[in-house]
Amino acid sequence: MNAFASLNRAGIALSFGSDTPVTPFGPWAAVRAAAWHHTESERVTVRAAFNAHTRGGWRAAARDEGGVIAPGAPASIAVWDVPGDLVVQTPDARIAAWSTDPRAGVPHLPDLSPDVDLPTCVLTLVSGGTAYEEVGALT
Repeated sequence: MNAFASLNRAGIALSFGSDTPVTPFGPWAAVRAAAWHHTESERVTVRAAFNAHTRGGWRAAARDEGGVIAPGAPASIAVWDVPGDLVVQTPDARIAAWSTDPRAGVPHLPDLSPDVDLPTCVLTLVSGGTAYEEVGALT
């Protein structure tokens, strides 16, 4: 089930979301699950899983301007408290040799190794307005 790498190799754009209330709301947990898929051949890079969870939904809705922080893009963002450092990471040894090279320009993301705490959301803005703010997040 969830043959992410096979779908990706076939040219199918991945779009992740939440099955809440079926599964807990946890976008970073979903990214981790795709990157460390229980079937190794179905794993995707952390970057691919992150893009599927951020840009993928916008693209599936035919709204190509969304899912990125850019001039003119909708001002809807989440701010995360990230434990540890940002890293370039892929669980797939076939890809690690080139995708972690700084010359590749791969963005640094939270360490999503299975034994590391996941980021927690401290602020969410939707269309420029505050939708959620953890107490003391902006102090």
